[in-house]
Amino acid sequence: MAAASASNGGAQSSSLIVSFGEMLIDFVPTVSGVSLAEAPGFLKAPGGAPANVAIAVARLGGRAAFVGKLGDDEFGHMLAGILRENGVIGDGINFDRGARTALAFVTLRADGEREFMFYRNPSADMLLQPEELNLELIRSAKVFHFGSISLIVEPCRSAHLKAMEAAKEAGALLSYDPNLRLPLWPSPEEAREQILSIWNKADVIKISDVELEFLTGSDKIDDADALSLWHPNLKLLLVTLGEKGCRYYTKTFHGSVEAFHVQTVDTTGAGDSFVGALLCKMVDDQSVLEDEARLRDVLRFANACGAITTTKKGAIPALPTESDALKLLKDPK
Repeated sequence: MAAASASNGGAQSSSLIVSFGEMLIDFVPTVSGVSLAEAPGFLKAPGGAPANVAIAVARLGGRAAFVGKLGDDEFGHMLAGILRENGVIGDGINFDRGARTALAFVTLRADGEREFMFYRNPSADMLLQPEELNLELIRSAKVFHFGSISLIVEPCRSAHLKAMEAAKEAGALLSYDPNLRLPLWPSPEEAREQILSIWNKADVIKISDVELEFLTGSDKIDDADALSLWHPNLKLLLVTLGEKGCRYYTKTFHGSVEAFHVQTVDTTGAGDSFVGALLCKMVDDQSVLEDEARLRDVLRFANACGAITTTKKGAIPALPTESDALKLLKDPK
């Protein structure tokens, strides 16, 4: 199917960050603290972790492209338009005439737990084929970022593996945020196996505390559990801890960076904002991964971006600019 055209010229920048995976419509209740069944109505919001990361990068002044597949429907073209409006290169977007854009209904219940219901049977993102990939765009990436949802079914899984291999062969740094969504997987065992199946391919991995517990089978968060996920090719492992900040692990040092305390409204997209900020700050100088003081500065910036994203509803509308983040860094209150 035809690819969408780029909004801002070619993609030959040495500092290009390419994000691969799904983009969808999140439907969120018009009132907070209710189950999906109890919600009186829903508002649509663009979502999908890889797309959020691409927009987070562009919002911070970086150069970003998105690779994925949308339905050839009103929602699909709306999402492609949102990427373009935010300065994300769209040369990697395909449209499928036979499948709809994915939908997700998501709510934050009164007990604080998020509840998801997905409509993908199959959705267009699941049908991306290896031969539809814009390999020229992928090979021009300095950083290639991806999640795990694109590993669930074929043909998207094969497209994911081919894209990842092409980026790696071209010298890109591979960035992985599993973004665990258990309701999408056939079983927890399958999720764990497939998420770990590409683990040793990634140079940078970001997981949440919940994902660490899931992948290790441990109910505690400590350095030993995190380091049990280390692999020889890894350059940086990050564990985000919400209001407790993040922990970082490299070959030669590890530590933690505190969070910023803000008035939280909605945590959706905070992790994607964190990843986008991190990638933006290291894409042109990966030596930051070997300098603890500089890495800590980058992670403080990433924590600030994540915190700001929680102060508004929805992921994309809440993603900060660099000046927003610098303001919080200067005056954390």
